[in-house]
Amino acid sequence: MAEQATKTTKEFQKVLDESKKLFTQKLHDYGASWRILRPSSLTDQLFIKAKRIRSIEVKGKSLVGDGIRGEFIALINYGLIGLIQLEKPFADSIDITPEEAAALYDKYAKLTYELMLKKNHDYGEAWRDMRVSSYTDFILTKIERIKEIENLNGATLVSEGVDANYMDIINYAVFGAIKTK
Repeated sequence: MAEQATKTTKEFQKVLDESKKLFTQKLHDYGASWRILRPSSLTDQLFIKAKRIRSIEVKGKSLVGDGIRGEFIALINYGLIGLIQLEKPFADSIDITPEEAAALYDKYAKLTYELMLKKNHDYGEAWRDMRVSSYTDFILTKIERIKEIENLNGATLVSEGVDANYMDIINYAVFGAIKTK
């Protein structure tokens, strides 16, 4: 079991590194243009990425050409952007440098990675025996939960917050990226 956990940490970190590389390249090209996204728009962006994965899974092919794995990478990056946006609410223009954005990305990637380690310990590598389609369904469920929390203006009774749902989305997306490589 310890050997499997070590394999998970290496695979997980490799996917996070790949995601960060794409995030950094897009920061170069577009700056932190995502800073203008309001919470509901970010939730909808996560939703369309997850729905596209599900559509490809159900239909068995993509006409656009981009595959499922790329959408899992996008979910990782948008989930981390969501965590950043919780700390620094949306702006009307780009208000942080690429270096600041990258530092915030790293902060939340580390927190999400640490959560995965704790959950993976408790669940005993169960993710390895799951189907990729289950990750997609769980991600869509987490997005629906975020929508409900947004509709309630955060006034929940017993639920985890939006941040916990973003972290779960990221972790499921990393697992999906690992399994679809």
